[in-house]
Amino acid sequence: MKNIYIIGVGLIGGSLALDVKSKYPNVKVFGIDNNETHLEDAIALNVIDAKATYNDLQHADMVILSIPVDAAVRELPKVLDVISDTTLVIDVGSTKKPVCEAVEHHSRRRNFLATHPIAGTEFSGPKAAINDLYKHKTNIICEVEKTTFKLQEKALQLFSDLGMRIRYMNPEAHDKHIAYVSHLSHISSFMLGKTVIEKEKNERDIFDMAGSGFASTVRLAKSSPDMWTPIFKQNKTNVIETLEEYIINLTHFKDMMKSDDFETIYNEMKNTNHIKDILEGIA
Repeated sequence: MKNIYIIGVGLIGGSLALDVKSKYPNVKVFGIDNNETHLEDAIALNVIDAKATYNDLQHADMVILSIPVDAAVRELPKVLDVISDTTLVIDVGSTKKPVCEAVEHHSRRRNFLATHPIAGTEFSGPKAAINDLYKHKTNIICEVEKTTFKLQEKALQLFSDLGMRIRYMNPEAHDKHIAYVSHLSHISSFMLGKTVIEKEKNERDIFDMAGSGFASTVRLAKSSPDMWTPIFKQNKTNVIETLEEYIINLTHFKDMMKSDDFETIYNEMKNTNHIKDILEGIA
């Protein structure tokens, strides 16, 4: 590979750019972003080598689409329209069914690979980009059979070089499962933060009394609404289902509290401790 173009040079795209530049020193990384400040920051931080536009994508060996999921649905067909027949296009969004459907009948569908690296932080923008964000992280690949084999190989080599684990899944299953393990946790964090802000009017009290447990639980509430609102909108059906189940559990816990059934509360918390075994080894 000689030229990689990253559309969206924020945390996810910028971190990919940093790792590509580290692993492939001879590759030139170009950035495309509708935020000019992001591009200037990315160049100053050596996240990318130069700015580019869609007119330059004909020269791309690989294009990585790292923008909010609603924008990805609109922009992916435009990207496929202008690339060469040998270019690989990857998207890294948190929902997969809508973007796959958007290019289902595109003449260059074989050039596209739908992926979702399970990685990130609560921060955004190119200044948040970090090296090795994807090391030892799982990357979900959807509809791999619709991507031409040579381009599959190119993508898998990149993911291997970045130290990622691969999991294959259909888009519907991906969006259903990710609603539980990612989207619900973000909603919980946002709503806990909202509850505390509304109840504790004195911000100094929140700062002084918040322990590490609270800080870690509301960490995701620092995430960008520009990114997460489109995710919730695209995955609305699955997110509502997870919320309904979550609310049932919260209501059940409240009812046990009201009836002083602390033995059952203890047993349920004890059983839930099993989550630490499931998540052992996750950074």
